[in-house]
Amino acid sequence: MREPTTDNNHSSASSSPPPPPPQALLERLKDYGQEDTFAFWDQLSSDQQNFLVQEIESLDLPRIDRMIRCSFQSHGLPAAAIEPVPESFVSTVEDRKLEDREKWWKMGLKAISDGKLAVLLLSGGQGTRLGSSAPKGCFNIGLPSGKSLFQLQAERILCLQRLAAQSLDGGSGNVVPIHWYIMTSPFTDKATRDFFKHHKYFGLETDQVTFFSQGTIPCVSKDGRFIMETPFQVAKAPDGNGGVYSALKYSRLLEDMSTRGVKYLDCYGVDNALVRVGDPTFLGYFIDKGVASAAKVVRKAYPQEKVGVFVRRGKGGPVTVVEYSELDQSLASEINQGTGRLRYCWSNLCLHMFTLDFLNQVANSLEKDSIYHLAEKKIPSIHGQTVGYKLEQFIFDAFPYAPSTALFEVLREEEFAPVKNANGSNFDTPDSARLLVLRLHTRWVVAAGGFLTHSVPLYSTGVEVSPLVSYTGENLEAICRGRTFHAPCEITF
Repeated sequence: MREPTTDNNHSSASSSPPPPPPQALLERLKDYGQEDTFAFWDQLSSDQQNFLVQEIESLDLPRIDRMIRCSFQSHGLPAAAIEPVPESFVSTVEDRKLEDREKWWKMGLKAISDGKLAVLLLSGGQGTRLGSSAPKGCFNIGLPSGKSLFQLQAERILCLQRLAAQSLDGGSGNVVPIHWYIMTSPFTDKATRDFFKHHKYFGLETDQVTFFSQGTIPCVSKDGRFIMETPFQVAKAPDGNGGVYSALKYSRLLEDMSTRGVKYLDCYGVDNALVRVGDPTFLGYFIDKGVASAAKVVRKAYPQEKVGVFVRRGKGGPVTVVEYSELDQSLASEINQGTGRLRYCWSNLCLHMFTLDFLNQVANSLEKDSIYHLAEKKIPSIHGQTVGYKLEQFIFDAFPYAPSTALFEVLREEEFAPVKNANGSNFDTPDSARLLVLRLHTRWVVAAGGFLTHSVPLYSTGVEVSPLVSYTGENLEAICRGRTFHAPCEITF
């Protein structure tokens, strides 16, 4: 919707009084206690009045009212007590046998070659904290190749398709495309689509990538009324990364997945430079366990680390995530005497696996319950910065609905390089992510028989292995054995 320009024609002395707001629309707003939306009607130009009417007509008022009421009612209610996730729910690195890893890898590749896996990327955020207004996935973290996060992930999908085809008998199977569903937001949608077009989809087929946008929800005051950003515009904000469930439902993409024969969804956030998109080992584990949902986790580094952790909500209740701010410090520091680990130690990385059947159930259940997190924020309004609420859902809101959940431990240094803050910050910067990638790939090259020379200390440099060459360090011997690489550089075919 194009924002109108100011038109003062009707405000001259000779003009007739402005028409009243549409009566039927005003009555509908009154039904939901939102009639103040038209408080400035008489001061608006005709263009602005039309803009406001169109905006209100585009809102699903009964649904939004239900969301506001249910969220306010649940806000501040005492939550059920939490318990640690039982050890039997977690596949730990130390207990994982080589034969299990090989079995899961093969099972995962078989499911991929059968077309049963799709990948779901959460990419609604802008790189504001990185000093960029572009979508986060466009960001170049400074690798020797200069590749963006989107390109690294696209090339991992290409590599995975090739590995799946090679895993079939004789290694001559046809490449089955892995469909990539990319959730944008109204702020990133066009820029994301344009970026992919400009880069020719990074070698993927154009019809194996589907973009869709998450929704926005009006921001509300502490008494539940819409906050007006301007006299003719309601303040709105994206509905959180958990908005993916309603977005998939309303865009009919769950049906699209079913039509394509998809059974499993690998879901992840865009800002992880080491994400193993569609990881066959994780997929095979998920299939083997026969669960509805699963998540990759790492051990919490120390009690005060600002990460959400998986817990059990209530005695024998569902597995869910508790944010670090909600976890009492005494609980955060408790030690499991049997393992010597923190009792609440499994950190959420936003690396999840779901069955399509479960996603359908979650989309309906979240819609029915209509409970959103109320994030208290300063919201730009006609009165300056107004303290109010943004309504958000999170991707992990799905887990309490799951009949069964399994956790899969991974190593931080192999799978988690978050890109959240600008260089110069203390953690999770492009520089720290780049070094994690270079160090991991350097270990791959050395393990494959390669050598490195470097003119700066090795801890501050390394080599980059193109995702088109290797997914997790496999198949590098032919390229690396006996060869010397000068860091930093990219190793390609």
